[in-house]
Amino acid sequence: MNWKPGAGIGQIQARAALLCKLRQFFAERGILEVETPLLCDSGATDPAIEPLMVERGASLHRPRYLQTSPEYAMKRLLAAYGEPIFQIGKAFRDGEAGTRHNPEFTLLEWYRPGFGQHQLMDEVADLVRLCLGERPLQKRSYRQLFLESLGIDPFTASIGELEAVAREHLDPGPLSGDRNLWLDLLMSHSIEPQLAVLGMCFVYDYPASQAALSCLVPVDDVIVGQRFELYVDGVELANGYFELTDADEQRQRFEQDNLRRREYGLSERPLDERLLAAMSHGLPSCSGVALGVDRLLMLVTGALDIREVLAFDWERS
Repeated sequence: MNWKPGAGIGQIQARAALLCKLRQFFAERGILEVETPLLCDSGATDPAIEPLMVERGASLHRPRYLQTSPEYAMKRLLAAYGEPIFQIGKAFRDGEAGTRHNPEFTLLEWYRPGFGQHQLMDEVADLVRLCLGERPLQKRSYRQLFLESLGIDPFTASIGELEAVAREHLDPGPLSGDRNLWLDLLMSHSIEPQLAVLGMCFVYDYPASQAALSCLVPVDDVIVGQRFELYVDGVELANGYFELTDADEQRQRFEQDNLRRREYGLSERPLDERLLAAMSHGLPSCSGVALGVDRLLMLVTGALDIREVLAFDWERS
């Protein structure tokens, strides 16, 4: 049995230096560091995210979920105090292991009351430049990328048209599915590889069906979810939202997630009633973002595999 760490001492030192730099960045901006539980009563309802669970223990009256993100608990703090906050901590997602994924990973998440999504994008860019050096900032709307790269409008194209374009550029085999399946396939296999040449690129204003926990707003002739993703040298690094604050709308989205989970043959997830109660109390207008620290460290050190920057990856833990 190999007991040794997978990361060299240089990587361990680079992680320590990066964590220090991140905390200094937020300290200089007056953003408070917080800590929230890893084990939670409720897991994410998103069908694309599977949590790890702890099912047995003297303290457990029912199974608890290892957090896939500290988002829900941090929003409860926002509702209580309204202060800008950040957190660096562990998150867990089942079934995600590979060159850029580990089921246990380090996540940086922060929230900015009073910020719109573009203001938060600019702050994320400041942090990335601090860690990686000066580089130009690119912004592309989701719609713009599809039109420029594939000549198709992701908001108005039919499912059949999206499938036809996917089959023209890819070989998905006998695959079938809804419009989000084809949009995700085209984004991940046709568009994302092209983003590497753009350096630091934000993609924003996603289809309403992919809004997740973001606000929906009209833009031109369509409704978009005010969310963004950041790609740096082709690596997906961060995911942010102009946050939904309406508790009733949030409950409906959770219930729609569970409906899709049933359709996909997945177990339903309990709704986070504490989050919904906090939102009913009043969540301030804000934007929030989650950034993968391990991936950022890969970019800092030039590592090509996430296991190079983890002292003990999933197979060594």
